[in-house]
Amino acid sequence: MQIKNLMSEDLITVDKDQNLSDALKLLRKHNVSRLPVINNKELVGIISERDIANKLGSSKYENMPASRLHISSVMVKDVFTVPQTMQLEEVAKLMLENGIGSVPVMNDDDKMVGIVSKADFVTLASGIAFDKITVKEIMSKELITVSSTDRLVHARRQMLEAHVGRLPVVDDGKLVGMITSKDLMRAFIDFRKKVPEKYQKSQIKEVLVEDIMSKNPTVVTKDMSITEVSDIIMETGFNGLPVVEDDEVVGIITQTDILKLIEKLES
Repeated sequence: MQIKNLMSEDLITVDKDQNLSDALKLLRKHNVSRLPVINNKELVGIISERDIANKLGSSKYENMPASRLHISSVMVKDVFTVPQTMQLEEVAKLMLENGIGSVPVMNDDDKMVGIVSKADFVTLASGIAFDKITVKEIMSKELITVSSTDRLVHARRQMLEAHVGRLPVVDDGKLVGMITSKDLMRAFIDFRKKVPEKYQKSQIKEVLVEDIMSKNPTVVTKDMSITEVSDIIMETGFNGLPVVEDDEVVGIITQTDILKLIEKLES
């Protein structure tokens, strides 16, 4: 299958000279996690929730409101793109090898005509082949977790070092919540709005994971089929789900795990 048959043609873009607040409004309005960045109608970068969370949480920008940051200072400039005729498994391999969540799709005139994300690939994870594969066969077992009383800045550091967008929150061996890049992004923005600038540097260190985590997270079991999990991911919009057995987190299954499976089956 060529990638043009899977890509989303409904392009939501942001200009590089707009400020970060504009990008945040678009992300929320359209419920997407990343936006292509343009300049004079040409693709010049891409910006994601994770990029924003990382930038706003850094010491260099910790006192700067989103309205004073331009898209160009946050976006990733070296963007991977693919031709619309590239095969699905080749695009999947490119995304996996480079650790990227989406790629803009270009036509023969090098104009952006669509974008494909891991979420688009998840829509393919149905049918007999995926009914026969269970969560335990592809889930990630090496877990990085935080506790509800850990500081927000610690959770951000854990995500950065592990290159992940979500962490299970575990207290006394039991799952009590999830914290994601989206949660971090919103927390840093809300914090800047509520706390006077002169107090921000000291008070940000006092914000705890429990203050912003999602409680009662959706979970799956290790014996569920990939089709069932993919349906949940598509229905909820979550990028990853904790795998629980006897109230204990035994793994996590993400869009990346499903993408790896699709790439393997298609190759």
